[in-house]
Amino acid sequence: MIDITPSAEVHFKKLLEPQKEGTCIRIFVINPGTPKAECGVSYCPPEAVESSDTRYNYNGFDALVDDVSLPFLEEAFIDLVEEDTGTQLTLKAPNAKMRKVKNDAPLLERVEYVIQVQINPQLASHGGFIKLIELTDDNVAVIEFGGGCNGCSQVDLTLKDGIEKELLEEFSGELNAVRDITEHQSGDHSFYK
Repeated sequence: MIDITPSAEVHFKKLLEPQKEGTCIRIFVINPGTPKAECGVSYCPPEAVESSDTRYNYNGFDALVDDVSLPFLEEAFIDLVEEDTGTQLTLKAPNAKMRKVKNDAPLLERVEYVIQVQINPQLASHGGFIKLIELTDDNVAVIEFGGGCNGCSQVDLTLKDGIEKELLEEFSGELNAVRDITEHQSGDHSFYK
């Protein structure tokens, strides 16, 4: 179930009052499971309800989720945030870009999930990302930097004190090291020239 705070529930209830009877909200993900995933909320009149929708009951209204978006909205959270600039609904869906993997999934899948959900959002603020190239037989994660990280002078610090530290803590006893294979010398391939 998607967690909606009491203040957000009140807000949705007010928004739905003037709508056609039976109108729900629809929570969805566009481009789910990709780096371009975007979450949204819209009105869903009764005639737009699909038989495959999952219905969630909240205080005074129902929310619908289509079957494609459903696995990517696991652990999603909606809140109503009051700031100096006004009131804003916030929807956080940590699994929108990649479907959550189970704890007993293969190590490769779990490492890829942590990279996409935890590490790449941090690197995105600098225009960068990493890709998991392979997981060796001796459990070394081989990665490649891209975007703003390609050719960055701080890449060694980012790798050792950031990425490797986070992954080794997350997968203690399973993952042995993280190795970078990126060509970081300045050249035509560099993101910033």
